[in-house]
Amino acid sequence: LTMASDSPESLMRLCTDYCLRNLEGTLCYLLDNQTLQLHPDIFLPSEICDKLVNEYVELVKTDSIFEPHESFFTLFSDPRSTRLARIHLREQIVQDQDLEAIRKQDLVELYLTNCEKLTAKSLQTLVSFSHTLISLSLFGCCNIFYEEENPGGCEDDCLVNPTRQVLVKDFTFEGFSRLRFLNLGRLMEGVNVESLLRPLASLAALDLSGIQLGNVGFLTQWKDTLVSLVLYNMDLSEEHIQVITQLHKLRHLDISRDHLSSYYKFKLTRRVLTLFVEHLANLSSLDISGHTMLENCTIPSMEEKMGQTSIEPAKSSIAPFRALKRPLQFLGLFETSLCRLTHIPAYKVSGDKNEEQVLNAIEAYTEHRPEITSRAINLLFDIARIERCSQLLRALQLVITALKCHKDDKNIQVTGSAALFYLTNSEYRMEQSVRLRRQVIQVVLNGMEAYQEVTVQRNCCLTLCNFSIPEELEFQYRRVNELLLSILNQSRQDESIQRIAVHLCNALVCQVDNDHKEAVGKMGFVMTMLKLIQKKLADKTCDQVMEFSWSALWNITDETPDNCEMFLNYSGMKLFLECLKEFPEKQELHRNMLGLLGNVAEVRELRPQLMTAQFIGVFSNLLESKADGIEVSYNACGVLSHIMFDGPEAWSICEPQREEVVKRMWAAIQSWDINSRRNINYRSFEPILRLLPQGISPVSQHWATWALYNLVSVYSDKYCPLLIKEGGIPLLKDMIKMASARQETKEMAWKVIEHCSNFKEENMDTSR
Repeated sequence: LTMASDSPESLMRLCTDYCLRNLEGTLCYLLDNQTLQLHPDIFLPSEICDKLVNEYVELVKTDSIFEPHESFFTLFSDPRSTRLARIHLREQIVQDQDLEAIRKQDLVELYLTNCEKLTAKSLQTLVSFSHTLISLSLFGCCNIFYEEENPGGCEDDCLVNPTRQVLVKDFTFEGFSRLRFLNLGRLMEGVNVESLLRPLASLAALDLSGIQLGNVGFLTQWKDTLVSLVLYNMDLSEEHIQVITQLHKLRHLDISRDHLSSYYKFKLTRRVLTLFVEHLANLSSLDISGHTMLENCTIPSMEEKMGQTSIEPAKSSIAPFRALKRPLQFLGLFETSLCRLTHIPAYKVSGDKNEEQVLNAIEAYTEHRPEITSRAINLLFDIARIERCSQLLRALQLVITALKCHKDDKNIQVTGSAALFYLTNSEYRMEQSVRLRRQVIQVVLNGMEAYQEVTVQRNCCLTLCNFSIPEELEFQYRRVNELLLSILNQSRQDESIQRIAVHLCNALVCQVDNDHKEAVGKMGFVMTMLKLIQKKLADKTCDQVMEFSWSALWNITDETPDNCEMFLNYSGMKLFLECLKEFPEKQELHRNMLGLLGNVAEVRELRPQLMTAQFIGVFSNLLESKADGIEVSYNACGVLSHIMFDGPEAWSICEPQREEVVKRMWAAIQSWDINSRRNINYRSFEPILRLLPQGISPVSQHWATWALYNLVSVYSDKYCPLLIKEGGIPLLKDMIKMASARQETKEMAWKVIEHCSNFKEENMDTSR
């Protein structure tokens, strides 16, 4: 049984996404190298066009890689080839000319949310849709009633102040004969709402959120049609209540408020709630969140706590609601004392009592009330942190939606990213689909991109640590690396973020293919790590950041010559020597540094740069190191084995002498325990195997053979198949025949061959 969220994207969604990302290759061509033009033989119905426009807005808002097109909306200018009916446009994405481009369309539904770039020019464009428009939202379009007016006067004055914003007062909804649903939330002050709305014959739903109106008597003209009224954050009075009770067809009433935003004189009373129940017989949804109750509306405490929790009105803990004919579908009680009562007569309640109420609050308020949503998400964060979240998938989806919807709201980004950290930890992992976890990664990266703020960055980095790296981040590989490197390149850094970011960088370049490593190297990865090391060295500090940075360099240089060269070009060897001198006892640091130099030594063209008396002397001395078991000694010997492989003629220094170093290498190898457990991970044996078929350096041959014997003995399951797959057995057999190879090397080679042969037999499938 798969989870609902694990089902694949619909074919429509996939095709829409592909077309939008490849407009020129699918629906369009470029006219004059700049304007998008629809191919002449294309006709698209509204079912497709609506999705194209709405998905385009979503991509521009949430996908930083997606490039918006200036002329996108012109593709829908001609209804003979493209039809639009229901579109939702948001924020800075839409401008006056975009609406103007689609003015010939017969729009039925137009939602404009927080489109602050729209001016009074767009009011005139709205008139083009007046004969078809049924549903219109202008929520948060705070400049749409302003036009630019040239003040006249002298030229100098015009240059200083060429335009000024003037409020349009003569616009009304005259002619919008079919308009039934209207949202004017957060309309600017000064607009006469009554005269604006008067021409509308039969409004069914009206949202006047955040508008202060002393007189709302005009609402009674729709008393026989209005089924939904939202007066969020309107300071109410007794007159408002009298008007509301006359709207007898109301099914949804929202008089909630944000109790933190400003002082409200109005207090809810038992009598007001009783009036609503008596006069609004059809009421199925009521929101009174944020209100202070002037008097006690609850039944006596003893009675309230009796019996099993019930939604039956007759048992209601809120006395006025005992007169309801049936339970409400929704009751908003967020940030009121009423939500903590036992018997609440509603199927769905928003509040802060428990997880269900908190999730209902996030769901109800996300789109238009970020100030409330951030506080609800903060409550969810506490639930996820302290208790176990019982509706995990719903909680995750709601937080993802809030983070996408309010990408630029700092409070939501802080609380949302913190909640995601707890909702994605290992405890919940089994319940999450690949698709859902990818959505989490996308919104986390959006947050990191939009905010340099410490809390958001830390939360986002910590959340990424909950994922399998690099596997789960591979689909956003370039983007996540760029973001982490930009964090690490900031001049002022928070210690904890730095530590987490370096850890993530290290994990991202471990166990990935060479193309990925080269791409990350070109982004400045090597330089960034060396800068971190330099800073730590200056502070005489060897902490996790220092060790992770060297480990990351070890990983990114693995079989990647370009990155090895960058390490040398950016004074990596100088830093290696300084770290060795400053931190002589730091075993893990030594291991990471020597592992990295092993990668550099594998690149033939770079080995001459290691051939200095100083470097060879250091590597030779490290052969005797007991740091981290055999690892430092082993890696030092590996570096020297590759250098020896170039032959005596490449030994361009007088001291130490080649023979002396060879002797020390033999002694080191013979001192190692063949059963040593290893702190190393080989993806390929190729760099080791190339040391076998040669007679110029028997000690290099011996080091390579010892390495293979140790790995196939201790980690047979992993390394026997790898050695067989990469053709190691024939190379070992050929080496045994070589006269130049030492006898002990040949004996060890036989043991490797034997070990792999036994492994093959043990794992052979004998079933029939």
